Amino acid sequence: QVQLVESGGGLVQAGGSLRLSCAASGRAFSTYARAWFRQAAGKEREFVAAISNGGWGTLYADSVKGRFTISRDNAKNTVYLQMSSLKPEDTAVYYCAAGSLALKQGDRYAYWGQGTQVTVSS
Repeated sequence: QVQLVESGGGLVQAGGSLRLSCAASGRAFSTYARAWFRQAAGKEREFVAAISNGGWGTLYADSVKGRFTISRDNAKNTVYLQMSSLKPEDTAVYYCAAGSLALKQGDRYAYWGQGTQVTVSS
């Protein structure tokens, strides 16, 4: 059974930081690209960041560039999302995903976690 499990969400004040983690189990995910998406209440899911299987290539949504950093530790089958200078509009459920290529389209990812809530208070 393939599983992606997110952790690290919570409540933080605007301007604060959080680090999300996504651990993979069930298969070796070092060959997969990994990504983070988010979905705010009443809105569609949107791309946040992606990283290639080797970690050498990254993509970011314009809304998070310069504030968020995606990284991975293939030895631990874990991907991270370091979020800084958080804004109330970053409030959402954050999902991690795994797929063949680091792309912005969610339908290109085969595996998804259950999500972790991030709430940024003003």
